[in-house]
Amino acid sequence: MSELVYTAIIRTAKLGMRALGQPIDITGLEHLPRTGPGLLAVNHIGYVDFVYGGVAPERIGRRVRFMAKRELFDHRISGPIMRACRHIPVDRAVGEASLADALRHLADGELVGIFPEATISRAMEIKELKTGAVRIAHQAGVPLIPMVLWGTQRLMTKDHDKDCSRGTAISIRVGAPIEVTGDDPVAETATLRSALQDLLTDAIASYPQRQDGAWWLPASCGGSAPSLERAAELDAAERRRRAERRAGR
Repeated sequence: MSELVYTAIIRTAKLGMRALGQPIDITGLEHLPRTGPGLLAVNHIGYVDFVYGGVAPERIGRRVRFMAKRELFDHRISGPIMRACRHIPVDRAVGEASLADALRHLADGELVGIFPEATISRAMEIKELKTGAVRIAHQAGVPLIPMVLWGTQRLMTKDHDKDCSRGTAISIRVGAPIEVTGDDPVAETATLRSALQDLLTDAIASYPQRQDGAWWLPASCGGSAPSLERAAELDAAERRRRAERRAGR
């Protein structure tokens, strides 16, 4: 039943992309394993990254179990979908449970997706990464594959209105697997970040709908998105507001 739901969601998503006339450009499919496990480390720039993060694997007949914050599983609309697709809830207070789930899926030969930035990048660039991706890949003994999405932020992201205009281009870049030894998770995480940044640079440079000064373009590329430093300040302020709301309840 789970896979039937996932199949229905994939078909619905593909119909939606077609209806919106979205040109989707994918490079690097050869880096995705046709069979067996793999951990996909994906950048995070919008709320629909879970949808588009599965597009490249679906092109070769694979599906991804994404690690996502527990709030999505508790939501009345997204919760049943996330559970039916057997995605992996991440509760930052009880991280060991999500780690065990991810390792179980990988042991079963599946692809698991992780967003090592943990939260959406308001800067539209690669934020500092958590070491979880490297640690999971090492513990499971699976390929760690960097993947970048670009254009998804234009549809739905933090601080901006949703925009479902027709014809928004989506770029997906898949990189070569990164060697993980587990000897130095911090250094290997820095290597992962560098690989993601290189893929992002390529995606931005080749993007067919560039608009200088656009809010969805990094400041370093001529856009008006906040810098990484300013984005970090906005993230910190958001965390404080959430903590105050929880304390109020």
